[in-house]
Amino acid sequence: GLFGVPELSCPEGFQEAQDKALQESEQLVQKVCSTPPGPETVMIFDQLSDGLCRVADLADFVKIAHPDFAFREAAEEACRNIGTMVEKLNTDVELCQSLRRLLADEIVMGSLDPETRRVAELFMFDFEISGIHLDEEKRKKAVNLNVRILDLCNEFLTGTHLPNKIDKHVLPEHIWYNFTAEGNYLQVAGLHADCPDDLVREAAYKIFLYPNAEQLSRLEELLASRNSLAQLVGYETFAHRALQGTMAKNPETVRQFLEKLSDQLSKRTQKDFEMMTKMKMKLNSQNSKLMPWDHPYYSGILRAERYNIDPGLYCPFFSLGACMEGLNSLFSQLLGICLYAEQTQRGEVWSEDVRKLAVVHETEGLLGYIYCDFFQRPDKPHQDCHFTVRGGRLRENGEYQLPVVVLMLSLPHSTRGAPTLLSPGMMENLFHEMGHAMHSMLGRTRYQHVTGTRCPTDFAEVPSILMEYFANDYRVVNQFARHYKTGQPLPKNMVSRLCESKKVCAAADMQLQVFYAALDQIYHGKHPLKKSTTEILKETQEKVYGLPYVPNTAWQLRFSHLVGYGAKYYSYLMSRAVASMVWKQCFAQNPFDRAMGERYRREMLAHGGGKEPILMVQGMLQKSPSVEDFVDALVSDLDQDFETFIMDS
Repeated sequence: GLFGVPELSCPEGFQEAQDKALQESEQLVQKVCSTPPGPETVMIFDQLSDGLCRVADLADFVKIAHPDFAFREAAEEACRNIGTMVEKLNTDVELCQSLRRLLADEIVMGSLDPETRRVAELFMFDFEISGIHLDEEKRKKAVNLNVRILDLCNEFLTGTHLPNKIDKHVLPEHIWYNFTAEGNYLQVAGLHADCPDDLVREAAYKIFLYPNAEQLSRLEELLASRNSLAQLVGYETFAHRALQGTMAKNPETVRQFLEKLSDQLSKRTQKDFEMMTKMKMKLNSQNSKLMPWDHPYYSGILRAERYNIDPGLYCPFFSLGACMEGLNSLFSQLLGICLYAEQTQRGEVWSEDVRKLAVVHETEGLLGYIYCDFFQRPDKPHQDCHFTVRGGRLRENGEYQLPVVVLMLSLPHSTRGAPTLLSPGMMENLFHEMGHAMHSMLGRTRYQHVTGTRCPTDFAEVPSILMEYFANDYRVVNQFARHYKTGQPLPKNMVSRLCESKKVCAAADMQLQVFYAALDQIYHGKHPLKKSTTEILKETQEKVYGLPYVPNTAWQLRFSHLVGYGAKYYSYLMSRAVASMVWKQCFAQNPFDRAMGERYRREMLAHGGGKEPILMVQGMLQKSPSVEDFVDALVSDLDQDFETFIMDS
């Protein structure tokens, strides 16, 4: 069966697995309600969470990645049913009373260790955001809103990817070949951001982002429903609810962070826009005004022209085998961990090119498993991501339940003449996703509810972004980057050029991220919104980003992160700031420092979500960072490295 779960040897097994989980959960609910308040209360709650998550998390992955439609459909159904059960449990008054009795008992609470106390509080938080403290009528309303929000999220997400069609005669014939033809229509399925033809990019931008009325009403209903739910359960706005327990803590801090960052970036961003405008004039004298569809293209051209970083020059040095060796060597030096390939059983994996790795510590033994689903295949989503399939926890019998995760990438297959070769971007993504996997393996908490990456969103990206700093350091790259034919190492100046090229127009790129994060905060802030979502987009774009809004476009309808990162899009920037500080202070001098590796594991990875994120950061940096520190860390990363500059000159 999939992942070694015997029931999942066929799609029908999902029904069996979910029935079993729902049955077990009913027994555990009865058990916890009759248990006197104590550490066992938290233990049973965690068992309850584990039983449901083991089906839901696995199904969450299968529903998007399994090549067989029947499996995807069965997994989708299981997700819905478990989700409904979770919502029901979160509004079960008797279940909540059993936890409340524990939290109210000062003597017992005082005797619990900090992790158990935090997990008890987190479970209580889940009850409260579902409206447990409300009367029955309002509780029902909260459940209905939750269900509606789930449906709207799925519908909105589907809508973000749907292509737009246009009568082909509207466009000049010489650009038709860029789009998929369908009778008299052309299908536009994306922004064509890398296309050298300005007209193609402009057409794609205006057509792909043309507002769709259904998608617009979905977004408006989603934002309004989230706001209603937040207010129903006692929060001022959805952002206040979403930011509880995060590193930022509240919308006010996020606003300060984004404003201060924007102020620091503004001069640099202007310079970047001026450089892009000059390049546009040089290549194309017809229209020299810089437009939103120009930014990704011309920043790429500037990068390539200034540093000559054609990916084709780098790929031969980054074979998949070499990159995996590099990760293995780095983890072994920093953390005493090795990765070993394991044989899989029949039916354990969903595609024959999936590889299973055992993660083994030099003294602690087996820590868990990583399934590597690395290669492109038809129908596979084009996103690089990390999925928790089973969380780690201490079982009742004293054994540790090993974590199981999947890393999904979209790498090309090997050919007859060459192994799988990664572009520098793919190599960095591999390191990024491996950062999440190590967090999952080393966040060995007693409770599954806070294991590994089950932590606040603005902290969850820190371990993965930190790995990007390792991937961009010559000392690390030099350990594994070898030409697959000649065995020759990647020259140092090529690595330096690559790193410096990333700083070209980086301020403008970061400013774009600040704009997205600011938009997300406004959408999830005070309701009713002062203007339509499109008017807010226009206003925020012109104020925060600086390139003009294009009439009759609605970029927000393609903003898929509003689903998974509602009110939390800033997390990428804040996590990057923390990762940058950790890198500079702890690893920049010696990226293989074992003592620092151990401190990193002990202070940041080991707790999963079982400790307040800012306390973990303090433990690592040995000081409490301010908003200004975060901003300085991000901005100082944009400065050119003097040595490379001299070398290249």
